[in-house]
Amino acid sequence: MTGTQYATAPAASATAEQGQITVIKLGGHAMIDEAQKASFAHDVVRARAAGIRPVVVHGGGPQISTELERRGLTGEFTAGLRVTTPQAMDVVRMVLAGQVQRELVGLINRHGPFAVGLTGEDADTITAVKHMPEVDGELVDIGRVGEITSVRTTLIRSLLDAGHIPVVSSVARSAEDGHVYNVNADTAAAALAVALGARELLLLTDVAGLYADWPHSDAVIDRLTATELEKLLPELARGMIPKMAGCLRAVRSGVATARIIDGRAEHAVFSGLFTSTPIGTTVVPDDFEETR
Repeated sequence: MTGTQYATAPAASATAEQGQITVIKLGGHAMIDEAQKASFAHDVVRARAAGIRPVVVHGGGPQISTELERRGLTGEFTAGLRVTTPQAMDVVRMVLAGQVQRELVGLINRHGPFAVGLTGEDADTITAVKHMPEVDGELVDIGRVGEITSVRTTLIRSLLDAGHIPVVSSVARSAEDGHVYNVNADTAAAALAVALGARELLLLTDVAGLYADWPHSDAVIDRLTATELEKLLPELARGMIPKMAGCLRAVRSGVATARIIDGRAEHAVFSGLFTSTPIGTTVVPDDFEETR
């Protein structure tokens, strides 16, 4: 959490009167199948109809990799993060805001004029600074990869108040150097959930949840507290760290629950929000039992 500040979520009563906010992050790997994307859009609209105020944050890793390859640009990763040159950043921005976001907005709006697309750049919704990961004890320059420094919720709140469904692409502008940065979508979703005072953070990805003993077992941990997760973080696979770290930050900052579920499953959002049968992995505050 160093270098990143998240505003503490307001009390639940602050949003209860107008409907609870849920931030839903859709990973790029869960967006490859056409039927899955249509199912996701339908579920988001159903959530809105049920009184939930959804905010969608999306990734687009596979789509970005495909476009970079098509253009003959190298897609390298360091410390689990995409090395993003200025040329690659142009592609990231184009694919996320001009392709993936547009498709999601279109799918949701088949059910009514609800979705509005934006990026972290719009109205300075998300600002960032250059991120330099540490590899073997040294800081490494991986280009236009950003670390979130602030979240401004004015635009998203105005869209929610007007009955819209914000669809947010995870790119952000730096207030320091003016550059646009690629920010991790899981981290962006968690930061937005905290700043908006969301009731829940729902991360849709291409795994069933947090595995108890991967690769020796495919058993999924159905629930764990913030402290239990904190102890597990150093042992997790690199790809799971930003997801579970985002869940931890969210529940430690006032979000009631954070959950990771398999976005490839049909009607995953509906199952995650409305069914009593637990799916995926849910992270709760340490005092969960006492506050329910």
